[in-house]
Amino acid sequence: MTTGAPAGRRTSDRPAGGRARGRRRDTAAALGLLAVLGVAIAVVETTAADAALSVGPALLAAGSWVAALVVARHGARLPAGSTGPWRAFALATGLLGLGQAASALVGVGVNTSEAGWHDLPLVAAVPVALTACARLLPAAGRRPIGSRALLDGGIVLVAVALLGEALLADAAARSGGVADALVSVGYPAVGALLCGVGLVTAAAVDDARRPAAAWLLTAFVALAVVVVSGALAVTLRSTGLDVVTGLAWLAMLGAGIRAVDADPGRLREDPEQPGALPLAGVVFSNCAAFGVALFLAVGVAVGRSVSAVEGVGITVLMLLTFVRCLLWAADGERLTRRVRRTEGWLRALLHSGEAVTVLLDGEGRVAWATGPVRDQLGWAARDLSGRALLALVHPGDRELLGRVAAAVRAGGQPVELPATLRLGTRDGDWRDVEVSGAARTGGEDDGLVLHLRDVSARGRTQRELERLAYTDFLTGLPNRARFMAALADQDTAQACVLLIDLDGFKAVNDVAGHDAGDRLLCEVAESLRAAAREKDVVARLGGDEFAVLVRADRAEATALAERLVDLLDREHRPATPGGTTSQGPVFAVSGSVGLAELRPGTDPSEALRRADLALRTAKSDGKNCVRSSGEALDRAVDRRAGLARDLPAAIADGHLTVAFQPVVGVLERRILGLEALVRWQHPEYGAVPPDEFVGLAEDDGLVVPLQRWVLGAATAALAPLLAAGYDVQLGVNISIRHLQAGCLAADVARALADSGVPAHRLMLEITESVLMGAGDRMEGDLAALREMGCVLSLDDFGKGHSSLARLARLPVDVLKMDRAFVAHIEDDPRTAVLVGSVIELGRTLGMDVVAEGVETAGQLAALDRLGCRFLQGFLLGEPVPAGELSALLAGFDPAVLDGAGIPSHV
Repeated sequence: MTTGAPAGRRTSDRPAGGRARGRRRDTAAALGLLAVLGVAIAVVETTAADAALSVGPALLAAGSWVAALVVARHGARLPAGSTGPWRAFALATGLLGLGQAASALVGVGVNTSEAGWHDLPLVAAVPVALTACARLLPAAGRRPIGSRALLDGGIVLVAVALLGEALLADAAARSGGVADALVSVGYPAVGALLCGVGLVTAAAVDDARRPAAAWLLTAFVALAVVVVSGALAVTLRSTGLDVVTGLAWLAMLGAGIRAVDADPGRLREDPEQPGALPLAGVVFSNCAAFGVALFLAVGVAVGRSVSAVEGVGITVLMLLTFVRCLLWAADGERLTRRVRRTEGWLRALLHSGEAVTVLLDGEGRVAWATGPVRDQLGWAARDLSGRALLALVHPGDRELLGRVAAAVRAGGQPVELPATLRLGTRDGDWRDVEVSGAARTGGEDDGLVLHLRDVSARGRTQRELERLAYTDFLTGLPNRARFMAALADQDTAQACVLLIDLDGFKAVNDVAGHDAGDRLLCEVAESLRAAAREKDVVARLGGDEFAVLVRADRAEATALAERLVDLLDREHRPATPGGTTSQGPVFAVSGSVGLAELRPGTDPSEALRRADLALRTAKSDGKNCVRSSGEALDRAVDRRAGLARDLPAAIADGHLTVAFQPVVGVLERRILGLEALVRWQHPEYGAVPPDEFVGLAEDDGLVVPLQRWVLGAATAALAPLLAAGYDVQLGVNISIRHLQAGCLAADVARALADSGVPAHRLMLEITESVLMGAGDRMEGDLAALREMGCVLSLDDFGKGHSSLARLARLPVDVLKMDRAFVAHIEDDPRTAVLVGSVIELGRTLGMDVVAEGVETAGQLAALDRLGCRFLQGFLLGEPVPAGELSALLAGFDPAVLDGAGIPSHV
């Protein structure tokens, strides 16, 4: 197990922050050591010349090996594929250290005066260094080395070579042999080559790796100083040259360490990222060329002669530099054209849209604006430039703009966008301007780019649409939607709703025409608007119905309602098309008003319902009056709302029950039929009358599921009686809504099939008014039920209006007389005659006649005398639940038909 690391974690698994700190410590320690070695070399070379022959190279060898170790170690942390250059550079540095160690053994000093075997490691390091540069370049095919980078490298190579030739010409001439001449001339040539290759590498590498290549070039420049100084030392022994060589050597090692630390590794190149202009290469090459030219010019000035080689060299150097300057000018011109073309595209793109692009500097001033600035913002672009945009924004919207700017500078996208703010124009007006987008410019000023668009027309259109959506087109008053919104927004402690309906308005429309009716509605609207207070809301809900939201207590609202009734009670003579009112009919027009208090925290529609109920009360009380929603009306509304809320669940969960009342045959002296009567025992309101909740079911569209349930429950209760041998028939009341729904036949068939009851045992009781007004479709449904075998009964006969001719054509088997006939049969001879006529009519048409509501023995005796064969009522049997039917049928006493000693139920 590796020591020094926690269990379960290798040393290499330390967090990235820890590794970075470790590299910084290594670099700092290595650079510090190199600095110490530099001081030591300077001291040794200047104070102990004999010892320096071995100590100096030994110190440089130690520094080289330390640098090689740091470079190899730091290069290993780079991604795969990026460590090659630094392994090669570490090897080259190690070879250089090996050469210095050999020089220390031989004792030839930092600058050797003669060539020998100790130079072999130094020579071997050159191709390895070139390999490091080659491996630092991009992979083949990604970014080829351009001609300009090669030209820059060539200029540096010629310049350094020319400088070396100028400095070392005399030394080469005085060298003692071929090896010494090679040292005097070959080393500077190698330095020139490395500098040129280093410059080409710095120009051709990826942008991310260029700092590392620049440090590597610095190392090669330092190496060039070393080799030039060493070449001079062949013939010119000087302690100063030894110090310069040692310090340049250590500077080379330090630059190599900084190079590997600056390398992020080979990254994936973004194809959309434009390549940078190689400025550093051209600057470096030009500086090298003009520096060497200046050096030679100064030499000529002080009397030094220029050799033929130097003349050719300076000519070649100037030609290469001239060509490079031409290429640089061509590149600049090409880039200028590209920038201008791109700028033209950008301006055309921005001007082609409706939005204005505004560039703000770091202080919020307009630095640039393009697009239809005058049309959209009301400013000329030159007048807007330099102004603080925030100063032009309405004070109420400045916080919004500040939030947008803060969100963009934080690196996020503002959630408010697109946002609309008010911007002042040069003329002093305000425009609604939409901020559709925002972004940072980056750079030192940290500015913003905003996309602005004038939406004032859209705002006006939207406000106009909102006005139309909430305004009655005829009278200009608020409509129902606006009135309901006002009710919902009502927050005062006391408020009332007045619901106003015109009396006699229909006659105006029918006689004088709809134009006259519209003029009357406009007059009424103006009267209501004038009578109401400014804080009240007057609205037209539709037709001739108006409403007023009175922001006052009940007493004040009642007083206003009475004034409105008095104001609307007048004669109205419609104007003729010519505009005169002297001729034409006169109409008596008045208004009925319903009043309801608006209770805090309740649904506004509830107040409107209570006001409507009060209005109907006013209508039923003779019109032209005010009625308030009192406690009784509120209870009725609350009860109906509660029943409407609970009825669906009562039907779905089977909370309803069915009771059965017997129908007795006089001749048979037994129970022949049972009428199914639905019952609802509400947990809060108690027993709810069938007329109440059946009517509620019809109004709320629940009558079909209600009667579907009754059919199933009633036939299920009849089935066991038939199985027990009882000869009875079942009667079930049918609503017109069920018949109109078109599914009655299917529901009846399903109930019969589920219970197993034969169709002829089921009698469907339909009211007289339904059958008299039945259309062809309903008559077809009734005929289908008749063909199934069901018995059809005309219920409540005599209560409505009947056509005897139509009655003869209807598929009806039974007539059930309304209980109103039976109620007065004892004391009204004319009623008795009518009852007798109905019984005779049924006998003539082949229909059985059933008398409902038999309550007393006198009624029973009268019906017996008239020959009515079938009777139903409390006298003969009260409704009982399904569980008591067997006892009812078995315990029926025929003596009840004799009427002896039977008490009356009335």
